[in-house]
Amino acid sequence: MTVQQRATLEDVARLAGVSSKTVSRVFTHRDLVAPETVERVLGAAKRLRFRPNPLARNLRRGGPTNTIGFIMGELSNPFYYKLAAGIERELSAHGFSLVVATTDDTAEGEERVADALLGQRLGALLLIPVADDQSYLEGERHLGTPVIAIDRPARNLVADSIVLENHRGVFDATTRLLERGHRRIGYICNPASVYTQAERLRGYRDALAGYGITDSSRWERLADDLAVPADGLIAGLLDQPDAPTAIITGNNRVTVGALRVLRDRGDDGTALVGFDDFDTADVLGVTVISYDPLALGKAAATLAIERMQDPAGFTRQLEMPTWIVERGTGERTPAERTTA
Repeated sequence: MTVQQRATLEDVARLAGVSSKTVSRVFTHRDLVAPETVERVLGAAKRLRFRPNPLARNLRRGGPTNTIGFIMGELSNPFYYKLAAGIERELSAHGFSLVVATTDDTAEGEERVADALLGQRLGALLLIPVADDQSYLEGERHLGTPVIAIDRPARNLVADSIVLENHRGVFDATTRLLERGHRRIGYICNPASVYTQAERLRGYRDALAGYGITDSSRWERLADDLAVPADGLIAGLLDQPDAPTAIITGNNRVTVGALRVLRDRGDDGTALVGFDDFDTADVLGVTVISYDPLALGKAAATLAIERMQDPAGFTRQLEMPTWIVERGTGERTPAERTTA
């Protein structure tokens, strides 16, 4: 197959019988060009399959593009791609395009990916921070590129952020279990070094403390579920003499692991509440702490657009609501656990 050369702006000008400046004006300030000329130029561009290059145009001017970058974790997590969908929808409605890059949830990849994206003179950068330090972005921020942290605040960087009500979500879920009579409530998820898990763990402990339970360490299992299978942690927790009558899981992966363990043990009495909804949770009757990832993405995009319009405004820290969806597993009582 012979690969054809892409048509240039000059090629369109020759076919349309106008100057290159007129073609450029049609794609940048169309209202300044006579309608019949616009029609002729667009017709020529369509015949030649010409596509304007806004990135190159803005780079020549030394300014940012209308492209917004988004750095997220690994693609297999539904939270990330739903979040990206929300961002894209809002940006598209305002004439911006989105480019997405992934870090596989590794700190090493974050700075490398950010550097590659920022080379495109982004209008703004949205990211889910993974590394312990985002100060490497401070210089770029001073050059006028807004940085929006999503799901977790940036560290050592002045940046807008938008997160979930992590503390409130788990606090409310734990309180409901306590109100149903549970006093031995397990919590399984990633270490508290991650902001989201620190806030969720704090919500769990605060709710227990309100009922006079100040030492929950024997019912906590905190480990990176991508490195340590959650199934074994949950099974070990349920095998101990003072096994919990209820379990709260800190993300959807751990929830699935808990369901697998309970199924294999024939345990339909232990109460279960998971943070994050997932596609089959309603079919399986799993009670979850839910939120709207599309709304989170749209709100993050709106925050970026507003920051581009007002670079010197006060930094904002926003929280998106969470709520409990009761489907059955979280409404079990301690009596059901002891008779299972």
